[in-house]
Amino acid sequence: MQRKEHILSAGIDIGTSTTKLILSRFTLVNTAGSTHVPRIEITEKEILYKSSIYRTPLRGETLIDMESVLALVEQEYKKAGVRPQDIQTGAIIITGETATKENAEEMLHHLSDQAGEFLVATAGPDLEGIIAAKGSGAYQRSKDTGKTIANIDIGGGTANIAVFQRGQLQGTCTLHIGGRLIEFNKDKVKNISPPVRELLKQLGVALSVGDPRDSDCIRLVTQAMSRILVHVLQRNVTAEDEVLLLGHLPDWDVPIDQIMFSGGVSECIYAQEFSSINYPDIGVYLAKALQDNPELKSWEWIPPAETVRATVLGAGTQTTHISGATIQVDPARLPLKNLPVYQLRLNGTLNDGAQKVRDAVQQAIQVYDPGLEGRNFALYITEIPSLRFKDVHHLGKWLLDAYRLQPNSDDPIVIVLADDVAKVLGQTLQTLQPERDVICIDQILVEQGDYLDIGNKLKSEVVPVVIKTLAFHS
Repeated sequence: MQRKEHILSAGIDIGTSTTKLILSRFTLVNTAGSTHVPRIEITEKEILYKSSIYRTPLRGETLIDMESVLALVEQEYKKAGVRPQDIQTGAIIITGETATKENAEEMLHHLSDQAGEFLVATAGPDLEGIIAAKGSGAYQRSKDTGKTIANIDIGGGTANIAVFQRGQLQGTCTLHIGGRLIEFNKDKVKNISPPVRELLKQLGVALSVGDPRDSDCIRLVTQAMSRILVHVLQRNVTAEDEVLLLGHLPDWDVPIDQIMFSGGVSECIYAQEFSSINYPDIGVYLAKALQDNPELKSWEWIPPAETVRATVLGAGTQTTHISGATIQVDPARLPLKNLPVYQLRLNGTLNDGAQKVRDAVQQAIQVYDPGLEGRNFALYITEIPSLRFKDVHHLGKWLLDAYRLQPNSDDPIVIVLADDVAKVLGQTLQTLQPERDVICIDQILVEQGDYLDIGNKLKSEVVPVVIKTLAFHS
């Protein structure tokens, strides 16, 4: 009989318009069988609790109301009957325009410390789009059907596009397209965001605070947003379209078969609530412009599994990875948070290995700790050849020699591997230099520039790992 282990995960999404929370239970099982090296995998994910959807608390135009956000999370935990110390994994993601607030980074890290021992802080439009695509069902549908699906998650401040083909990410793009970019007070325009002001100039259209909400200018803005979205999906972006671009151009190189909308604006698209709700922003008008755009109809539209909760569902259920079971970790050093990843490619050979290792550690220090203040990093070693015992010994010695370049020898050496050799390498490092702590984990795929959080060791001898970005766009 397979022994099961359960862990509790939280997802918290603090968006431009709304804040929401979900709690899930993951079931971990050894899928390798009793006669093989253990392979612990998440076999079930059960949603235990979904919070109400709240307006994101702000203090003025530039600050998030940190106390109110924390109080809201505490209130929802009480309703669900959980304590912060019960949460073993999950993510808080800050999305859309909220990530541009002055105290966004401070608030995220404060909340991740208060809301659970291993609830990690994450931000950045590309990651936001990927997480939303996993929460909406677009990622899974691309796996099941082999189709290329673009998920377009439109909230209050941004449209985050993630394109998946057969379950593989093909690219992302983020646009200043969202419901709260023009806000109303009753029947008058109350606020116009800077990207829309630039768009209005480009269109040669005058719209000002105090103008009526049924102004033709509103329709022209939402039609332009719809038109620019089409150009992005077609990878046919003009110089004029870049007025609404946030970050890089669309970077997928495959044609899209199907599109799926998620986020707050998708509630209006699929529920067709145009007449029943009087929204204080352009969300309804934007949904109508998207529905009426003939070029958007050239793609097949697929309804999402989740609309407004897609990002929080992705944050709570799709961000956690499980390490291999044969790893070397010092439990007293866990959890570790916000370790930047530096990749060392061995190119399938140990030739010049000592120099490759030294160069990689030196460059990682230059990139992530240029002031030699003692900031640690995770060294991700890839393209490792088949290792005999003496090869492992050589690699361990090279690593320890290189790590003497680090200014703070009190930090653990953190090694991440895709291949299943963490225990033997970690134990070798520990034997060669017993006074330095080692965290060596495997069966994890990351990329240079990612950030890594490593959680507490579980009963099944694995650790939960969250891979993320921390890009606060402004």
